[in-house]
Amino acid sequence: MSSEVIRHIGVFTSGGDSPGMNAAIRAVVRAAALQGIQVSGIIGGYDGLLTGRVRTLGPRDVSNIVQRGGTILRSARSEEFRTIEGRVKAAAAIRELGMDALVAIGGDGTFTGANLLFKEHGVRTIGLPGTIDNDLAGTDYSIGYDTAINTAVEAIDRIRDTASSHDRLFFVEVMGRDTGFIALACAVAAGAEFVLVPERPEHIDELVEALSKGSGTKSSSIVVVAEGEEEGGAYDVSRKVKERIPNADIRVSVIGHIQRGGSPSVQDRLLASRLGVAAVDALIAGEHDKMIGVVNGQITLTPFTQSIGKVKSLNTDLFRVLAILAT
Repeated sequence: MSSEVIRHIGVFTSGGDSPGMNAAIRAVVRAAALQGIQVSGIIGGYDGLLTGRVRTLGPRDVSNIVQRGGTILRSARSEEFRTIEGRVKAAAAIRELGMDALVAIGGDGTFTGANLLFKEHGVRTIGLPGTIDNDLAGTDYSIGYDTAINTAVEAIDRIRDTASSHDRLFFVEVMGRDTGFIALACAVAAGAEFVLVPERPEHIDELVEALSKGSGTKSSSIVVVAEGEEEGGAYDVSRKVKERIPNADIRVSVIGHIQRGGSPSVQDRLLASRLGVAAVDALIAGEHDKMIGVVNGQITLTPFTQSIGKVKSLNTDLFRVLAILAT
């Protein structure tokens, strides 16, 4: 973009939805309005740029959405945008609409697209981490993660009630195709006996040994399984355990997309609100091609190149805590 002055911002959500995205949209719109900056909402992520689905958003247009799950701007993946020709078309649309910069709310794929738009066409973008997986480098927490783990833990608590009533072993699958942040947090918080995550491959024999140790003292057991765990999902893991413990009364519960929905938690509303305001501040200050995050409670900016593909590590101390508390 030729001018450094920000008069018009486009905001969109992309990739998987996460609770708190609406709170982030609201914060961007109202923070921009206070500075006299026009905001346009792009409907359906990058695909919305390519198809011209754009609407003006003012402070009143984002009333009563802070408590709503999902995203009022909707989300979609765009195969066309993945092509060079698609990005040329998107950049042309941004210029035609008179947008000086974008605020992109999403995850790794969203930021990859934003980074390419800047490299190829000079489109200035600030990213907000919106993903329940909480796997983005450059922020301690991402928008939607807190709500997702609270939703999952509430479900596991209910499963524990029925597991205890029938002396059953439950395998509970939570989301996390590539990372185990949700699974590990839920396992500790819900008092599970074991957790299986992609980052820490464990053989079924280790799981069976751990379950066998507690079989004489516990009336029920909960094993939390991340959907991307190398032994397979909860159904695959349960089948392998059943082969080794044939007398076990095993049930499987897949929590699934329930974790994506629902009203965002207080923590996600606070995080989204802070990040949305910070995104507008950053663009006004001349920042771009970066993700806004929170590290140790402080707002930080991380270049997309240092965030894209840089999955942060699990807190390994939680494995030790889980093992101690599961005894």
